[in-house]
Amino acid sequence: MSTPAPSPVRVLLADDHALVRRGVRLILDREPDLEVVAEAGDGAEAVELARTHEVDLAVLDIAMPRMTGLRATRELVALRPELRVLMLTMHDNEQYLFQALKAGASGYVLKSVADRDLVAACRAAMRDEPFLYPGAVTALIRNYLDRVRHGEEPREQVLTAREEEVLKLVAEGHSSKEIAELLFISIKTVHRHRANLLHKLGLRDRLELTRYAIRAGLIEA
Repeated sequence: MSTPAPSPVRVLLADDHALVRRGVRLILDREPDLEVVAEAGDGAEAVELARTHEVDLAVLDIAMPRMTGLRATRELVALRPELRVLMLTMHDNEQYLFQALKAGASGYVLKSVADRDLVAACRAAMRDEPFLYPGAVTALIRNYLDRVRHGEEPREQVLTAREEEVLKLVAEGHSSKEIAELLFISIKTVHRHRANLLHKLGLRDRLELTRYAIRAGLIEA
């Protein structure tokens, strides 16, 4: 008995140019694992459609009327944390790139090479992997090296010894009560450390903290 094929990724597409949406839909709908299920002409409409449609991935233009793609990304991530977002833009611009990643986008794709990169970017986003075009990777590395050179290595990556202890215990599955008992601190203090960890690392929940702890070598996978 053959195994049924997995359901295609349901895509919400937002761009204020109907011609662009049609072109992007053609690229995505010819792939068996991707299906455009909703289209929006601006960021506000995209957020509304995400409330009423079951979608897995949003592909958003940056410059749209009523609500930009950047603001829509922030609202979509807050509304549906499991939703992945890709920026599809004509702007090869470092400032937009950094803002998009800060807003919660999983990737940044240029319209000029959408026919080459967009499908791969969609699949990467659904695997929880970032997708950036080569120039964007160069920009990120240059930005990081500039900050290191000027003694400005990102503070958000610097955890205190106590925060590392709390992170390790959270990732190992201990409850706040258990962590408080193990470290001889109050539950309120545990909650404060967890909130600080999420904020510093730009993460959302226990699962993402666990993944970070594994990558950082604090616990075994």
